[in-house]
Amino acid sequence: MLTGLVAVAPAATAAPTPDCAAPFPVADVVGGAPVTGLTVSKGTTPQSFTGEVLGVLSDGIAPDLDMIVAELHSPAIDAAGGIWQGMSGSPVYAEDGRLIGAVAYGLAFGSSPVAGITPYEDMQGYLGAAKAAPEVAVGTRLATRIAAETDVTKAEAAQGLRQLPMPMGVGGIDLARARKAVKAAGGSELVTADSYRIGRSSGVAAAGIDTVVAGGNVAAVLSHGDITVAGIGTATSVCGDRVVAFGHPLAFTGRTRLGLAAADAVYVQEDPLGVPFKVANLGDVGGTVTDDRLAGIAGTFGASPAPTPVTSKVSYDGRSRTGTTQVLDPAALADVTLLAGVANHDRVVDGTIGGSESQAWTITGTRGGSPFRLRYADRYQSADDIGSTGAFDLPAVVATLSSVSNVKLTGVTNDVKVSDNTMRHRVVKIQQRTGGRWVDVTGKTAKVRAGKTLVLRTRLLGSDGITRSVFREDFTIPKRLKGKSGVVTVVGGNTFQDEFYEPTSFDSVQKLLKGNLRNDEMELSLVIGSGKTAYERTRTSDVLTRVVVGQKQLRVRVTS
Repeated sequence: MLTGLVAVAPAATAAPTPDCAAPFPVADVVGGAPVTGLTVSKGTTPQSFTGEVLGVLSDGIAPDLDMIVAELHSPAIDAAGGIWQGMSGSPVYAEDGRLIGAVAYGLAFGSSPVAGITPYEDMQGYLGAAKAAPEVAVGTRLATRIAAETDVTKAEAAQGLRQLPMPMGVGGIDLARARKAVKAAGGSELVTADSYRIGRSSGVAAAGIDTVVAGGNVAAVLSHGDITVAGIGTATSVCGDRVVAFGHPLAFTGRTRLGLAAADAVYVQEDPLGVPFKVANLGDVGGTVTDDRLAGIAGTFGASPAPTPVTSKVSYDGRSRTGTTQVLDPAALADVTLLAGVANHDRVVDGTIGGSESQAWTITGTRGGSPFRLRYADRYQSADDIGSTGAFDLPAVVATLSSVSNVKLTGVTNDVKVSDNTMRHRVVKIQQRTGGRWVDVTGKTAKVRAGKTLVLRTRLLGSDGITRSVFREDFTIPKRLKGKSGVVTVVGGNTFQDEFYEPTSFDSVQKLLKGNLRNDEMELSLVIGSGKTAYERTRTSDVLTRVVVGQKQLRVRVTS
């Protein structure tokens, strides 16, 4: 199964059959010329389609990068109402068998048999350093011809052509849950409103890398395992150990290192309000996508990028599950860490519940070539959705570390133990021991003689209104502080919850993980005087059995 796929070598399947297509010059493309092509609507075997060239848009994609416009038909295209998402890269051939280009664009208004084709002449050389244009103007003359020769109206054609959508396919998590999670984390381009569900084939049923042929399915893979994230399209041409596909960029990153995989199409989903899309299972990972260019993506069959495993273990009510995702794109590591944690939590807890949970993280990697291991543990509590409440801190740390230039992460693990108990502690008062008794000094002034001991006690109250805890600290006040004033602050660790978004460097992350106040701890700080001569002391409680919220203060006056 892909869950356990950790090797970077390709699967033991036959190599793809090369076609090494010869390009048909764009200069020789004329309106009315018949074309044929290959694509997959179901399974892994390419099926043919036919069509006719409608015209050529000079510089239609970018300067010196033309777009060929054609009307395409086949039983599958006609049944879907037009070309679909996932058809990007489908090769289109001239009558003599030379390769004109790849289907890559569709009419902006919605589903249609009219396709914009990226010239194969340009895909061969992976040209295109200019910024991609999101839409391509058709012009009155070509719009009139499109309307005359197809079912598209002139007004619809005049809206222009745009890149066939290439949202990321996401598997292993409910899409609504995934969108909500990434939005709460600050937004991400990994999961958007256009993202669609994909699956992962397993065992002998997995599509082999040998099915990546001209017109066959192909995928650029960011992660696979518990959370599968990939862009699935069509291979345009295979030659030797190289493949070109899509006819447009995935993310337009230029040089890249993503997984190159096969895919198995389940069916093409019609969409009356938009563009139909291909539903598919990811197959064997058997290579590396090396280029993400304006004219398409390209990759090499063989070894895939070294993965970073993200492992989530969740235990609840006698159930436990360990899930692993292999992340091939370092830029996606934080988002996948978030999604993998939420997905495994949902699978084990099997519902949105209030409760509490403990987490224990381990992050491994190298910094400047030297290995490191960071560990952290904490506790979280929520009255309504403990799965979301504890989901964001680890991904925030992973995001920071992933952004540091000399840091490479090699593993992320999180051991989560979930309970139905929603109780928490609250800081309710601070007392001073004076005159042989405890006196409430919360929000008041505690007096202490210079050279004597200030004895304080913090009282905690459980959310059940019954459970009580105390935290006592003694401070010997130096004689030099006579006449000085200060302040005591007691804060529960769960009071402030955004500290993991603050670090910007490896050192600041390391410092935070070593010294951060846990949610189930309480901290008392005493400051008397100011400047270099100030008396400052901080005491932290032992780890408690519940998270602690609330904050209290009092003033301190040192007398003679």
